[in-house]
Amino acid sequence: MEIEIHVPREVFRDLKKRDINELIGESLRKVELTLQAEEEEFLKEKKKKLEEQLKRMKEEYDELLEFHRRALNDRELMMRKREEFELENRELRKELEAKRREIEGKAREGLRKD
Repeated sequence: MEIEIHVPREVFRDLKKRDINELIGESLRKVELTLQAEEEEFLKEKKKKLEEQLKRMKEEYDELLEFHRRALNDRELMMRKREEFELENRELRKELEAKRREIEGKAREGLRKD
């Protein structure tokens, strides 16, 4: 692969006076420093984004924990209410059965008197 570089005469004369390997070495060091700085900046930005994402995830996790806690409390409340209703239903059935027997007893007495 061939690369052609065009430079003004004055620059070419200056370049001829300098050692090309030294010039390339200096340029490479500058490029390396630039790349390191860009990589560092990139990593800082990435770290910042990851920290923000982690913060959001923690907030969502805390919200889910709170929702779970409330759901458990609601479930416990519902179970207590269910037990209360079951007990109340049993008592109402007993009362209803007693009333039915009472009515049936009165009905039989009324039939006997007639």
